[in-house]
Amino acid sequence: MDETVKLNHTCVICDQEKNRGIHLYTKFICLDCERKVISTSTSDPDYAFYVKKLKSIHTPPLYS
Repeated sequence: MDETVKLNHTCVICDQEKNRGIHLYTKFICLDCERKVISTSTSDPDYAFYVKKLKSIHTPPLYS
């Protein structure tokens, strides 16, 4: 029996579960949102939305 396990992660920007994207520290950004963020101009009204969502990504503490 061929069973494929797909791990879905919730995108920090669109809040949808996707299985393709990138992990930034402890958060996940889906491939679609990554492309939108990269191609959005700073003068675009959506830019502020993306900045707000991306601010929720914090660098985890580094323990030595």
